[in-house]
Amino acid sequence: MDVSSQIAVRFQGVSRAFGEVRAVDAVDLEIHDGEFFSMLGPSGSGKTTCLRLIAGFEQPSAGSIQLYGEEVAGVPPFLRDVNTVFQDYALFPHMNVGDNVGYGLMVKRTPAAQRREQVREMLEMVQLTGFEARKPSQLSGGQRQRVALARALINHPRVLLLDEPLGALDLKLRQQMQIELKTIQHRVGITFIFVTHDQEEALTMSDRIAVFNRGKIEQIGAPAEIYERPRTLFVAGFVGTSNLLSGERARRLMGRDGLFAIRPEKISVLLANQPPPEGALCEQGTVRDVVYLGASTRYVVALPDGAELIAVAQNSARNAAALRDHPVSLTWSREDAVLLES
Repeated sequence: MDVSSQIAVRFQGVSRAFGEVRAVDAVDLEIHDGEFFSMLGPSGSGKTTCLRLIAGFEQPSAGSIQLYGEEVAGVPPFLRDVNTVFQDYALFPHMNVGDNVGYGLMVKRTPAAQRREQVREMLEMVQLTGFEARKPSQLSGGQRQRVALARALINHPRVLLLDEPLGALDLKLRQQMQIELKTIQHRVGITFIFVTHDQEEALTMSDRIAVFNRGKIEQIGAPAEIYERPRTLFVAGFVGTSNLLSGERARRLMGRDGLFAIRPEKISVLLANQPPPEGALCEQGTVRDVVYLGASTRYVVALPDGAELIAVAQNSARNAAALRDHPVSLTWSREDAVLLES
């Protein structure tokens, strides 16, 4: 099979400038057919501009964009085999749910009976059976999100673009919709490209993640790879929390110069009189603060030179707060400290 047919979206040296500002800067990217791919980054990092370039709402200043091997420069959005779900859902307030979902079929002049059947199937898939006659104003945020998803999927696009579609939902509903979105993507089997600034969303749902910063991609990889083996200082700090080891401390503990990142949950907190595990790296310090997080506790430990390390541990029977102001040993395995690119 032609390899190009395996690639849903390909960017080759793509840039998009707005005056002097390069929103997207020489990006190379391949998104595979049928994968759930997330573009993760802070506001202004270029992720949404990349999504708009794929949709055709923006045109590149330089470089090439291909959809399934076909160059799409100059191709208008309505001729691209993609659909977009926006953060505000963009539902038609004067139409009921059934008409909103079936709008694309109506534009295509699909016969009414066929249209009703496809609308019914889509609403069943997003668990909104029986909601056909309701108006968007009569729905909750999660229900409106499902309607927007059904409307985008009913035309069976090859690529579905999702622009922070869960951003307006409360935490509990957002977590529920993360699971439902991934389930729906598995069921329909098409390429989902998801834009978010929320690290948990990206880690929870994605097959692969591209981490954006200042118009460039810092790292692409599976969620575990991005989290466990961050390549750059930005990725180590933006995706989760990292302790940094450098200078004399890196030379003493790691045996070489460089900047190392270690996740707080990789560090164990031992009482000062407890021996560290054989072969573990160890630092001595005093617990400055103990933060109760429910399922876990965060320890902020001051080191003798004034630096701090953070450790996170699951809550246990011991009284974690009693460790405040007590001397402790912090230990971790050498392989858990990741060397970052300079």
